[in-house]
Formats: sequence, C-alpha cells, structure tokens
Amino acid sequence: MTAGAFFLLEDDVVRYINVKSRARTEFIDITEKVQEVLKETGVVTGVCHLYVPHTTAAITVNEGADPTVQRDIQALLNRLIPFEGDYHHREGNSSAHIKATIVGISQSVLIDDGRLILGTWQSIFFCEFDGPRHRRVALKFMSDKKLP
Repeated sequence: MTAGAFFLLEDDVVRYINVKSRARTEFIDITEKVQEVLKETGVVTGVCHLYVPHTTAAITVNEGADPTVQRDIQALLNRLIPFEGDYHHREGNSSAHIKATIVGISQSVLIDDGRLILGTWQSIFFCEFDGPRHRRVALKFMSDKKLP
C-alpha cells in the first residue's frame, strides 16, 4: 500500500440519512446518525464526506454542548440576511439560498478507531434555512485501510 492511499468500500455507495425540520430555520444535530451509519460500514480509519444536495440547506461542525450557540448563529444570519429584502428570486426564499451558500453544503470529518474525530464540544449540524421540510444528507466513507 502506498502512503496516503484510500480505499473505497466494497459496496461503494453513497449512504443517506433523512432529516426532518420543524421550523423555517433550524440547526439539527445529526452527529449520532452519522456515527450509526459509520458503524455499519466497518470503516476504522479514514474520512467521512458529508454533502447536502439542497440549495436552501447547509451543514456545519460547531458547538454541540450549548444550544445557545446555534441560536446565536441563526439570529446573526437572520439579521445579516433577513427573510424579506430587495430580492429578485420569485419563490420568496432568497435568504435561504444566500445562507446556504455562506455556511456551505459539505464537510469532511476524519475517522479513527471507528469513531468520528470531533472535538470535545463539536457536533455535526444540518442547517435548515427554508423549512419545515424533509431533507437528506449524503455520506461517503473512504477508508485508509483495506477492509476485510
């Protein structure tokens, strides 16, 4: 094996987790769901790529222990990018598109010993900006060791 090589899983598929939002804007902690899917893959060390295939939602890694942090982030985004404004998009959700662009639609999290490597206070959040809706997050796992 060459240094830095990654191996795709035998069933090289994208896995999905479903997310249901209940509010127009909401941060939903999906850390445990991602960890459950990781466990099913058998990957011990490698990378988990997370991707949100929606134009009005995003994903971030941030403080998970204190929910006021997510509220502060949402409040600031809503002040910077209000729901109503001089927008040209006729669907009325331009602010959601802008917020998703700023926060971003993908993240990568390292894996070691079969667990996501996250800091003590970090969690993975699905960021809803145009809810409530049913959404999906795509997960792609790459292992740096050949699986049996």
